[in-house]
Amino acid sequence: MCKKMTFFTALGLSLLVLAATFVPSALAQREPPLPPPLQNLRDEGAQMRYLGNQGGLNGWIAIQGGQEQYFYVTEDGQSFVMGLLFDRDGRVTTVRQVQQLQQSADGETLDMFMGLDTAEMDAQREQRRQGSTRSEFRTPAEQLYSDLENSNWVAVGKEDAPVVYSFIDPRCPYCHDFINDLRGEYLDNGHVQLRMIPVGFREDTIAQAALLLAVPNPESRWFRHMDGDETALPPSRNINDQGVQRNLAVMQSWDVNVTPFTVYRAASGEIKILQGRARDVSSIINDLR
Repeated sequence: MCKKMTFFTALGLSLLVLAATFVPSALAQREPPLPPPLQNLRDEGAQMRYLGNQGGLNGWIAIQGGQEQYFYVTEDGQSFVMGLLFDRDGRVTTVRQVQQLQQSADGETLDMFMGLDTAEMDAQREQRRQGSTRSEFRTPAEQLYSDLENSNWVAVGKEDAPVVYSFIDPRCPYCHDFINDLRGEYLDNGHVQLRMIPVGFREDTIAQAALLLAVPNPESRWFRHMDGDETALPPSRNINDQGVQRNLAVMQSWDVNVTPFTVYRAASGEIKILQGRARDVSSIINDLR
């Protein structure tokens, strides 16, 4: 198992639409501070990118788990609206701003974040919401399980399968071994769904974990990464890692210092906790049945 060394503290319209009107590059304009409501989104792990000022409104794109939202903030920072901006001729200014941003130095990173099926994101949000309705816990294990339900995770495996949560470091070989133990027979056949809670103990692994939370196809990218594709999770310096920092804070609050660290609710209702790679994953499957 990998031990912690230290904790580092929609667009529904097609972007193929072309427009002749020139929109000044966001990079050429001075980026204003994020207003508090948008800062809250960033603190939750959303990737925020400045679209520039158009008609006195500062535009922002927020991307979380591949789903995009667009915000326009008044220059005094006191008010904002969510949605698409149109010009006086009825053309979508937002599309042109996004195209301009994609052509910038940040475009490659931006493209990695966009394109998740919103139904998948809605399902994950609903699962988190249901988990967060619990207010009383009989045991610390129940509290721990609830904390993991409400952490930032990505699902691997079939949606209707029994759930297992695990803190995973992208570079941890024991994490890879554990997931390979589940891969194929158990994940592919619907015996278990693994909800990976990405963390990192170095700057580069934190960046990879943050990217895993942001991209629209995390399961595919994760398995490419495990199979040795170094382009699947490139450690980007230009990425918001607040979602990972929140996961690290959960680890720290429970004094967890190893990966993988796995928690699941057995069919009996008992919360089971495993530190490190499970010696026999079939015992987990039997517990879940």
